[in-house]
Amino acid sequence: MSTSLIYRNATLYELLIRALYGRYYTARYRAVAALVPDGASVLDLCCGPATLYTRYLRQKSVDYTGLDRNDRFVAKLTEAGAHGKVWNLTSADPLPEADYVLMQASLYHFLPEATPVLDRMLAAAREQVIIAEPIRNMASSDNRVLAAVGQRFTNAGDGIQAHRFTETTLDAFFGPYESRVVRRELIAGGREKLYVLDADPEQPHTP
Repeated sequence: MSTSLIYRNATLYELLIRALYGRYYTARYRAVAALVPDGASVLDLCCGPATLYTRYLRQKSVDYTGLDRNDRFVAKLTEAGAHGKVWNLTSADPLPEADYVLMQASLYHFLPEATPVLDRMLAAAREQVIIAEPIRNMASSDNRVLAAVGQRFTNAGDGIQAHRFTETTLDAFFGPYESRVVRRELIAGGREKLYVLDADPEQPHTP
């Protein structure tokens, strides 16, 4: 499958994200970074050009590893002084362990069946899994032209992604994991919904 241009160019990728989120561009990263303690180990799935690390987590002296199927993004991360690995998350391979396992705006890539990915994230996390997922998407617009553009822009190499989460379907997805959920909230002006899950299902928490 032909990968979208934005997934082949880090600059274009960042420009599109800035255009989509506007004044909430910084807030979406800060909301996730605030949940990671100084010095923690972090595994960031579908890390892209690793903006979360280079601008928000590096200053917290975290032990960061970013996984992405795009070798250009991984090379950019390595140049920034972090660990990067080319990784296809559609495989069933166990993920490297870390205190915090993150994914931002990428869970939809694994629809219609994203449960195995979340299960592997929980198995790899020592402390928590943090997922922030868009629930307002251009690709799911009623306007056919906008929807087609959004879908083509988000082809990471597996073909056009027709499926997206709404807030209702995202909440339903996390329903079976309710005992692990310690936090849920809208971020980025309501464009994304944040979920935080305990790695240990027996750990007491207050949702």
